[in-house]
Amino acid sequence: MNSRRTFIKGSTLVGAGISLAPHLVFSQKAKPLGDKLKLGFIGVGLRGVNHLNNAMRRKDTEITAICDIDPKRIDIALDLIEKDGRKQPLVFGKHKEDYLNLLDSKGVDAVIIATPWLWHTKMAVAAMQAGVYAGLEVSASQTIEECWDLVNTHEATGTHMMFLENVNFRRDVMAVLNMVKQQVFGEMIHYRCGYQHDLREVKFNNGKQPYGGGVEFGAKGISEAKWRTKHSVYRNGDTYPTHGVGPIAAMADINRGNRFESMTASATKAVGLHNHIVAQGGAAHPNAKIKFKQGDVITSTIACANGETIILTHDTNLPRPYSLGFRVQGAKGLWEKDGDRIYIEGKSEPHRWDAAQDWLTQYDHPVWKKYEAEATGAGHGGMDYFVMKAFVESALTNVAPPIDAYDAAAWSAITPLSEASIANNGEPQEFPDFTRGQWVARTPYNWMKEEYGE
Repeated sequence: MNSRRTFIKGSTLVGAGISLAPHLVFSQKAKPLGDKLKLGFIGVGLRGVNHLNNAMRRKDTEITAICDIDPKRIDIALDLIEKDGRKQPLVFGKHKEDYLNLLDSKGVDAVIIATPWLWHTKMAVAAMQAGVYAGLEVSASQTIEECWDLVNTHEATGTHMMFLENVNFRRDVMAVLNMVKQQVFGEMIHYRCGYQHDLREVKFNNGKQPYGGGVEFGAKGISEAKWRTKHSVYRNGDTYPTHGVGPIAAMADINRGNRFESMTASATKAVGLHNHIVAQGGAAHPNAKIKFKQGDVITSTIACANGETIILTHDTNLPRPYSLGFRVQGAKGLWEKDGDRIYIEGKSEPHRWDAAQDWLTQYDHPVWKKYEAEATGAGHGGMDYFVMKAFVESALTNVAPPIDAYDAAAWSAITPLSEASIANNGEPQEFPDFTRGQWVARTPYNWMKEEYGE
């Protein structure tokens, strides 16, 4: 670990200079890494393996290291790598801190982190301190302190990280983003979004299969039920905000000419998870005695510096069809995902909705039109292909990614701020300015380009 410690010591000195002139890091560019990205994986559970498969679909990657404390997941990953005809990577996972040895090993340019939430920030920080380009799964951070850890480490080391929010790359979302950038909706006024997804069979299983089959969690559960459900026991807030707010933040140029200023949040009572336990396991099951803290529906309202508002909903404990509830509204019209409808003043028949598809086809994003065939089968309707494309191309050329440390911090801050607001009867909470004032001068990211390593 000596080289890593030397790097950390040196980066502290770099950070002292950047703290005096934080704007320098916004334009900092390093030399390209080469024509193949030497890629490591920390966490090869269900999501990590999805990323692994997508990385192996590309010719510009080498899988050089994997890490997981579950030997079964290591075996699954190694089998996939072997079947793809690739060289066997270095393997780490002897203990919970073995990921540090992966980061300190030679031959890792970049790493994808797909582990339980409480490990995300510390692993991304360690990667940046080691000079390894980090790809971090959602959510990034659980506290405001952790949000600052991501930003401060990026600024101290000059190492980039990409927040791997896949919904930003969803086809309809990117088409609507195109419409926003072309001002089809006029000046932007209001947004709605959220994470509305029945996760009861994700939060509980039988300890043998990842989804459902029982009402166990924690030590008796496997996969996400092993760790995710505990957040619903102990926390009352929007614990998973970025699938909804990420695409909206891109449309609203958050951290790049605009920013989140303040938010309020409220929570309903909590009955959904208890009812599920009773229905599936019986009233006598020990878990039926647990009192869950997280309200079944969390509603947050965010005010932006440029005057827009955003209503964000978290709804994962009740029976319902999946929806991110997008509504994008400007002075001339709006798009609503629920109903798949669009209305544009002067273009649509007055007071009558248009079916969205014709508009989405007309404004289809260039990257989707160019790479649709390659995206087929990549996961989540193809958007996972574009997440990997953006990450690999950005890391190869060592440039700032489309979703960076400042975005990860601002979007993830919704979780602790919603908890604080709910705990204080809806009291408004101020967002930290993670850019330290640079949001005023930062240029909006060019989301309309077809390649990312530029």
